[in-house]
Amino acid sequence: MNNTQLIGRMTKDVDMKYTQNGVAVATFTLAVNRPFTNKNGDREADFIRCQVWRKLAENTAQFCKKGSQVGVTGRIQTRSFEGQDGKPVFMTEVVGDQVEFLDTKTSQGKGSSSNQSSGQSNPFQGQGHPVEVDDKELPF
Repeated sequence: MNNTQLIGRMTKDVDMKYTQNGVAVATFTLAVNRPFTNKNGDREADFIRCQVWRKLAENTAQFCKKGSQVGVTGRIQTRSFEGQDGKPVFMTEVVGDQVEFLDTKTSQGKGSSSNQSSGQSNPFQGQGHPVEVDDKELPF
């Protein structure tokens, strides 16, 4: 089974290209935080290259930019090619089947939320106050 899920922030704007056959392909790098801190108490991140195709590539390039938080579901793929110096280069990347835009429209200014970009409004927007719930009201 080859399946991966990532949540992270884009390290730069999406690189959008088209193949010779006109198929859209977008690449981007996600900074994904590790779930622990190092010995200095700092949180480290892994920088993972991602690639998406066709309409998903076009939507990702349109609605996301550097700093956008996204969730990517896909598979890990490795490939190799000859570098400019003639030596083999090995690359590992995530080929995404699904990208969820996790930022809200107001935090990015471009409509990058997947729910809001489809025309649905957020019923909880602007209600940033805590909700008091008594333990007796919980069903468990």
